Amino acid sequence: MKQNSWVCTLATQISLCFALYLAFKVGQPQEAFFQNGGTSESIKPFDFYFISVAGDFRPQNEQTLLLRQMAKVAELFKAQFVVSISELGQDDSLRLNGTRYFRSLKVPWYTTKSFDEQGAGHYLKCTKIPYGKTLDIVFVNTQLFQGISSDARKTQLSWLTKTLERNISDWCIVVGFHPLSSCNVTTEGEKSSDSLHHILLNYGVDAYLSGDTFRRYISVRTAEQLIDASPMTKGPCITPVNKLHPICKEAVDGFFLHRVGSFEFVTYLLSLNGEVIQKIEQKQIGKEVM
Repeated sequence: MKQNSWVCTLATQISLCFALYLAFKVGQPQEAFFQNGGTSESIKPFDFYFISVAGDFRPQNEQTLLLRQMAKVAELFKAQFVVSISELGQDDSLRLNGTRYFRSLKVPWYTTKSFDEQGAGHYLKCTKIPYGKTLDIVFVNTQLFQGISSDARKTQLSWLTKTLERNISDWCIVVGFHPLSSCNVTTEGEKSSDSLHHILLNYGVDAYLSGDTFRRYISVRTAEQLIDASPMTKGPCITPVNKLHPICKEAVDGFFLHRVGSFEFVTYLLSLNGEVIQKIEQKQIGKEVM
């Protein structure tokens, strides 16, 4: 009889301790964790998250794997929107299937404009983020930088310059389809200050996102054309503006999870299997630093 009483008392105490532990944990903000090279990465719950991905054609099985991983990450980290970098714009099947079949991907998708689309291929997305900060994402049509100068190119450069001059956000990211290094060849009559890189650097843009998934360009002057340097790469890519060349792993098909804090912008490259391939940390550049 005494034995049963002792067992019941112990069981009751354990249950009470467990209930107290659960109550404490429920009342505390929870941090999410995932593996990065065998070590645990802590995700700050009060920071702002969004996803970026290179769109365009993929085999059906790869697209399905990609969307499933994006959906898991979007749900876990409460991603607020998706930046899709594609030649096809709003008609890209990745966006269409993602928003159709995955509940957590039914968030706003902001895309680069289709190369065949009429009208301006540039626009600005302003977002309020925690800590009283702001994030501006500027989309540009980089196809205009791949050939000879045109009125459309000059119009876009004028718009971009005025937009960045007025920019007072804490973080500013520019998005275009082509790598930044391929947008810097100036034609006759243009100054080096007209290059995309010079403008972004001059106005303290923090980073440039690109998504040319199957070609890597190099900037060389041969009959005023850029040469395709081949080895196949898969995007997306992120380029710190003060470094010009992208920081990205070659031949990795996946997507970026971005975490925006008060003083740092952290990008995680995730594979189709959900593995964190790369972690890229950037400190704020901005006009004040410049």
